[in-house]
Amino acid sequence: MKISTMRFVALALFSVLLLPSLGLAASTPHPKPRPLPTPHLPKVALHTEFNVELNHLGQVVRVKSGKECSNPTFNAQTYGNVLQIFVRHPDGTATVGMYKITYDYNPKTQTVKRGVHLLSQGCYWADEQFAANQMMYQDR
Repeated sequence: MKISTMRFVALALFSVLLLPSLGLAASTPHPKPRPLPTPHLPKVALHTEFNVELNHLGQVVRVKSGKECSNPTFNAQTYGNVLQIFVRHPDGTATVGMYKITYDYNPKTQTVKRGVHLLSQGCYWADEQFAANQMMYQDR
């Protein structure tokens, strides 16, 4: 095969295979970016608190009691958070006991501050399983 014939075949293959796909790519419309929905944050201060039992690993074993606020969404979010938190010292150790966990929402700064307070130290639930694990294995 001559070089001119090979060039002709290569050009023919190029035009048959690649050019149609380039044309389709150029004519494909690009989706317009849509703005994300703006969340409707509360305009009043919110406060919830929970009394929880912590095991020797600093994991919540159960929620003993709680005080909710007027916002059901905030109540659900803080309850879900308190079931999953770990309360530990900076060195990684934990104190077994009963704790009060508070959540305060500030509408001016749109932030939530969490407070942790030891109510009583020591207990019989030191070796019990993490609440999130209990829920995970409950339906099995």
